[in-house]
Amino acid sequence: MGTQNVAHVLKEQTNEDNVAFNTGSKAGTRSRDTAALSRPVNMIGLKSNMSLPMAAGALLLGLPFSISLVAQWMYGWPNKPGYGKYIEALKPRRIYCLTRAVLEMLKYFQYGKLYFQWKSWYKNVENHKHYEKGITFGRRSNKLDLYYSPTASQPIGSATANQSSSGPIPVVVFIYGGAWGSGDRSIYCLLAMQMAKELNATVICPDYCTYPKGNVLCMVQDIADCLVWARESSQKFNLDKDNIVLVGHSAGAHLAALTVLFMVEGRDELFIEANKQNEIAAAIKGVTGLSGVYNIIDHYEHEQMRGVEYVSTMHKAMSGIENFPYYSPTHLLKRFSEKQLKRVPPFSLLHGTNDIIVPVSSSQRFSEVLTSLSIRVSLYLMPKLDHTEIVTDLMAPDRHFYNPVFSCIKQEYSKFIGQVCDD
Repeated sequence: MGTQNVAHVLKEQTNEDNVAFNTGSKAGTRSRDTAALSRPVNMIGLKSNMSLPMAAGALLLGLPFSISLVAQWMYGWPNKPGYGKYIEALKPRRIYCLTRAVLEMLKYFQYGKLYFQWKSWYKNVENHKHYEKGITFGRRSNKLDLYYSPTASQPIGSATANQSSSGPIPVVVFIYGGAWGSGDRSIYCLLAMQMAKELNATVICPDYCTYPKGNVLCMVQDIADCLVWARESSQKFNLDKDNIVLVGHSAGAHLAALTVLFMVEGRDELFIEANKQNEIAAAIKGVTGLSGVYNIIDHYEHEQMRGVEYVSTMHKAMSGIENFPYYSPTHLLKRFSEKQLKRVPPFSLLHGTNDIIVPVSSSQRFSEVLTSLSIRVSLYLMPKLDHTEIVTDLMAPDRHFYNPVFSCIKQEYSKFIGQVCDD
């Protein structure tokens, strides 16, 4: 019995050990399986954690580098010899500034509605009664559009010929901007129509040869040719040839001021007879500048601060940095004689305080120069207005800044020509 009991106990002990062994084996297997399964999960998490910095790096570094390099490839590399231009182009500050400038242009998409409005209006033949389209003028056979005031009778020379019983109508010449390298008169059809209505004037919107078709001197010659055309065509279109006002935006404001000063000085480069230049200068009763550039050297420094001086058209259109003083209204005025200063017409300068393309200091400094030389000037600083809105908001009465900006323009226009505009 003792032996059997011992055997029985040993058998039970063996069975318990087997159970324990099997249980341990299964547990070990499960832990190994769990570890094996967890490895792919950990790898996925690791890859995910690694991909986020890579994506962030691509966004923060790759995108700006791509944008700035494309911009410089399209519009111009830094003016450095050899490989220096590429080294300059890849400087972090220039990369950042150029990218910011390009991204700022995305806000122009908000003007999509206006784009389709002016496109549709300009192509609609029924609107032809409001203007004369595509009139050829000048030595380069540029085109201009002429817009009638809806409250004035239209002349015999117009497309809808009616005998005019009213006197000659004052002339406003609108010169668009575009950084001296772009622009088209059709873009401003709605603005010109509203301006003719608000000012009770005939508005002329000419094209001019932008860079690279011509430099700034060519542009000034084209605007001078437009003024010659306006005086010579005054009888046909019932224009008051002795009451002319220039309105320009951005580069257009610069060209308007420069054209007037060239004529006051009697520049031979205009290739216009001296007596004609004197007559035109006397007929110009005022110049209104909207967000204009008046000192090219100052503006170039602003472009350098923004990192866009090499992709900008300005220095190319001026035929080099050495010509900046020659094409700066501020510098021209400072060397005028007392007799010439007396022939300079009054100016009104409007500028938005939110303008980052042309800083508000441009108009402020020009106003100070004009005042110091005893030339009449009015300066309007428009709160919360940027470089584009000051002109696009003149295209439709429902635009936010339509009334504030036109109110200033009308007030100064009435002073220029000695008439009271309807409010």
